[in-house]
Amino acid sequence: MNTNTTNRPVAVVVGATSKWQSDGRNTKLAHGHAVDDSALPVGKRWGIGGAIAQKFAGEGLFTVLTTRTAANAEPLANAIREQGGECMIVELDLSSAESVAAAFATIRAEAGDPDVLIYNAGYLEGRDLPPDQELLEFIPVEMFDTAQHIASRGPFLVAKEVLPAMRKKRAGSFLFSNNSKSLRGTKRNTGESLYYPRVMMRTLSQVLTEEYSEHGIHVANVVIDGLIDSPGTRSLPKAQANPDIVMNPVKIAEAFYYLHSQDRSCWTHELQLTPFPTKPSH
Repeated sequence: MNTNTTNRPVAVVVGATSKWQSDGRNTKLAHGHAVDDSALPVGKRWGIGGAIAQKFAGEGLFTVLTTRTAANAEPLANAIREQGGECMIVELDLSSAESVAAAFATIRAEAGDPDVLIYNAGYLEGRDLPPDQELLEFIPVEMFDTAQHIASRGPFLVAKEVLPAMRKKRAGSFLFSNNSKSLRGTKRNTGESLYYPRVMMRTLSQVLTEEYSEHGIHVANVVIDGLIDSPGTRSLPKAQANPDIVMNPVKIAEAFYYLHSQDRSCWTHELQLTPFPTKPSH
């Protein structure tokens, strides 16, 4: 069944929902309960993924929201439709090659081949370890496996699903939503996820840039270097103490659309976004 009835260009947001949305896993971990997001602008309610989805839908693209559980994305989909955009929800488990293949088979059948893929998947594994278990020896293998699935194996599987059609068309964008831990290996502090596998995500972006730029595909790694505004983060003590360090996801989404719409004579392959009072990570 063709859901994209007007044949709009297709944007796929892998990880359209947020761990920090009102009922997200990180929100519940940090606060012990879900929070009220009714006072927040709609662009900030679902973190980066939700802001990106709204931006691309608002620019006229048919936007596919992927999430592990469809119910997580229903409020976001409703918001996009209320704004006049078109979208669909597809369930996707990045730890399963079969799920990735099935999800993209559905996307191709119901929406069409993606014109832009934004890989925004995240995880919280490591955040709940206590202060005396910061060292690698305390990381369970299951946590490591999840981090590798999301940061390295997952984007590899997704790339294999979308890049062949982009290569044949000699056009498309493959954009990574990454963080400062991708720049170099650093110690995991208490309350942080096991983020050093993010270095592999950046490396994959660099490899795909070398392999696919000549085929007309724009690959870029976006280093989001700070705390992102969302229902679960804005009430954290560090955000309350210094609101200038909090990044606006709507403006982050504009950066992603800027990359997608760049003229091919001057592509950006890595973009680092840092709040003005913060020393950029390196």
